[in-house]
Amino acid sequence: MGFEHPCQNKILETASDKNMLPRLLILGSTSRYRRELLERLQLPFKTVAPEVDETPVDGESGADCATRLARLKAHAAAKGHPNALIIGSDQVPECDGRRLDKPGTLGGALEQLSWASGKQAVFNTALTVLNTATEQEQTRVVATTVRYRRLTLPEIRRYLQKEAAIDCAGSAKAEGLGISLLDAIEGNDPTALIGLPLIALCEMLRNEGVDIP
Repeated sequence: MGFEHPCQNKILETASDKNMLPRLLILGSTSRYRRELLERLQLPFKTVAPEVDETPVDGESGADCATRLARLKAHAAAKGHPNALIIGSDQVPECDGRRLDKPGTLGGALEQLSWASGKQAVFNTALTVLNTATEQEQTRVVATTVRYRRLTLPEIRRYLQKEAAIDCAGSAKAEGLGISLLDAIEGNDPTALIGLPLIALCEMLRNEGVDIP
């Protein structure tokens, strides 16, 4: 007859308890837009500010840059969270070879919209879901094409007076009044343009056993 040491039973119970613990969902971003989007899924989560150098690499495409930064943000936010699902995301818009970064100022937004007038931009939104317990990583890029109308200077000024999109890449909030500046939006997921592609995210989370809805 075998002998089971009581300490061995305690170790097995502890390991089992760890496996049963609910995984923490973490959004590696301080963006209020991404936070508001993730709240649509009605899942409990917390946000972590990932410390990442976002300097672009020479010769890097917008899609490659967004992918690299999404992965870096996920891994940076994962520190200290051994049993969690980490979400990292980044967006890099490109228009005629130029990156449309967040303008930061009204003057920058006016210049960016004047330059983008009548042009077509591609918003590359990358998404990474990292399981820190298994080290499994899922990453993909969702591209959205945006066509700006031919804009007059008075139109741009009126828009920025009503909706100062200085914290928005491309200087136009498509979920708000900025939609009036556009001719068309082409893509598979409208939330990707805002900054977090929820259709792709739902699939990734289901792959990790998360029930949605």
